[in-house]
Amino acid sequence: MTHIHTTHNAFDKIPVTVLTGFLGAGKTTLLNYILKEKHGHKIAVIENEFGEVGIDGGLVLESTEEIYEMTNGCVCCVGAVREDLVRIVRMLVERPERLDHIIVETSGLADPYPVAQTFFIDDPIAQRVSLDAVVTMVDAKHIAAHLDDLVLDGRDNQAVDQIVCADRVVINKVDLVTPEQIASLKERLRTLNATAEIVESTYAQIDLHRILGVGANEFAQQLVEADEDHDHDHQDDHHHDDHRHDESVSSVGIEVNADIDLGALHTWLAELRASDATKLFRMKGIFAVKGQPYRYVLQGVHDIIELKAAQAWGSEPRSSRIVFIGRELDRAALNARFHACLAVPVAA
Repeated sequence: MTHIHTTHNAFDKIPVTVLTGFLGAGKTTLLNYILKEKHGHKIAVIENEFGEVGIDGGLVLESTEEIYEMTNGCVCCVGAVREDLVRIVRMLVERPERLDHIIVETSGLADPYPVAQTFFIDDPIAQRVSLDAVVTMVDAKHIAAHLDDLVLDGRDNQAVDQIVCADRVVINKVDLVTPEQIASLKERLRTLNATAEIVESTYAQIDLHRILGVGANEFAQQLVEADEDHDHDHQDDHHHDDHRHDESVSSVGIEVNADIDLGALHTWLAELRASDATKLFRMKGIFAVKGQPYRYVLQGVHDIIELKAAQAWGSEPRSSRIVFIGRELDRAALNARFHACLAVPVAA
């Protein structure tokens, strides 16, 4: 079974956010805020059974039902193990009143990748929902210590993994640290993730528009801003080498003002999936495809890869760009393979 598929009807899908972060980062505070406040959105929160601190008990009445109604139109599903995740999402999408958004919280020590992959796999549920973003919350005061605790006994550092796969990083509890410490932390986060937008918060009070509904438009803008921040050129062979704490984690960004051949791109993605993808954490891209008016958006988590048509190109110049995040990436090989997918060859 292949996990590479192209979809064209992304606009009517319910967006799903995967929320991750260590114990104490503020995930539960944020979820309780979403479930209680009158924000005008119909949001479902799925909390898995590995959550160290549960949803506020006062919010969930004793019930035999798996889905609990909140007074503000939100619903809460408590105790979803991974095997049950797809089943619960199916129940949610079948509800008569359409949800605006689904949030899946992962345990602070859990790898966020398997949960994110759930929404790529070619299951019927993938026709109803789509992964909107991976949002990682970090504790401004303690995240540095977590990041320093690298590769103990040969194991990957979960704090690093949670940051490199994020589309948004929320630095919470900024009231507990100095502006200089926040600036230093942001610089450090950038060495692990060059494209995620960083949001600051206190007591997990976040404008929900900053973390929900990321979408292809904003995703494209993130990549543009990341390139500008790092002085990338159009055939990017620039590398940000300030990886003081984990030398092997890096990002490779490539951009060309040219169209991609869709067949060649599919072939390359199949090759990437068939190869050992354990060191390739995350893949994001936006492509101009020859003969197509639409942007094509690529999202990849390890060997689970999704390519889908998004909104049409406007007046801006068509371009194709891709960002890889992982360990021990072969820059030269990725550059060469990307350029081989161009509809009209461009000198690398």
